Amino acid sequence: MKELTVDLGERSYPIYIGEGILQQIGELFAKHGIGKGSPLLIVTDSHVAEHHLGDVVSRLEEAGYTTTSYTVSAGEKSKSLSVLEDVVSAALQAGLDRKSTVVALGGGVVGDLAGFVAASYMRGIRFVQIPTTILAHDSSVGGKVAVNHPLAKNIIGAFHQPELVLYDTATLRTLPDREVKAGLSEMIKHGLIWDAEFTAWLEENAQKLVSLDQEALQYGLYFGCKVKSIVVSQDEKENGLRAILNLGHTIGHALEAVSGYNKLLHGEAISIGMVGAAKLAIRLGHPEHIYTVTKRILQAFGLPVSVPADLDTDAIMNAMMHDKKFSEGNMIYIIPTEIGKVEINKNVSAAWVREVVEQLKQEV
Repeated sequence: MKELTVDLGERSYPIYIGEGILQQIGELFAKHGIGKGSPLLIVTDSHVAEHHLGDVVSRLEEAGYTTTSYTVSAGEKSKSLSVLEDVVSAALQAGLDRKSTVVALGGGVVGDLAGFVAASYMRGIRFVQIPTTILAHDSSVGGKVAVNHPLAKNIIGAFHQPELVLYDTATLRTLPDREVKAGLSEMIKHGLIWDAEFTAWLEENAQKLVSLDQEALQYGLYFGCKVKSIVVSQDEKENGLRAILNLGHTIGHALEAVSGYNKLLHGEAISIGMVGAAKLAIRLGHPEHIYTVTKRILQAFGLPVSVPADLDTDAIMNAMMHDKKFSEGNMIYIIPTEIGKVEINKNVSAAWVREVVEQLKQEV
């Protein structure tokens, strides 16, 4: 079992990564002060519940915890205000109080939704992240929790840190192949923003990672979580450095919104967005090999690199205007300046972005 710490002073918390960690869930909860006197609410989705909910419930109840669970429909559409209200209703019916804990058992959607329930219920109660997807190695760390609005992704949310993150890599074996690849795009992102050697390692080990080789997977997840924890420890609420974690997300979030949150998986949209950011880098005078390497490594993982031709460019541009990374009339972009290095550029021309979106429709 590997362990990392997100260093936030009194609100620091551990990330545990390893195969079979959920077998120790009761003792790990007790070790980190999750009390047994108030009920726990486990939030999960319809896919994850089938594979993992029963085991988690039985282990927690064997350890003396009182649990109730609420299962949402799998998919991005569950990150909505209406579903949030349903989960809060379940929390009230279960008698959750200020000393209760919300447990997010699932991928990024469940983590964001359950985390926002915890952040807003009684003005904030504790929660634990139990990610069951590769994508969630990014979203489960750092305390960003939110739901979507039809016009913009993650626009209704908060910063609310978990008590701990339990990452049992055995749960990843139940993922569909498409979800595996989409999740690995965020791992690639961590390499592209932070470490050229890790990026090269990812390309060399693409097939091992896609096939869920445990040794490669645990190393990749550990490194990705390490990058995220370092950045969050320095800039918890995205006042500066943390923005670099948004590489590919400005275009990516717009693509998700315009496609109704059901055509592209998050990681697929971010993959396309990272190619777009590399194209913008060339426009800004940075080396062309940034684009070449970025596209090559994403394709090695079987990830998409082009905008679906049927998505309207005007709608994509309008969605970007609603993004949190649009400020004072300017688009804020994370631009790669070298493999493993990026800059925060607050003056990217909307005309350039439109041009890149059109180019991405022709990408092969």
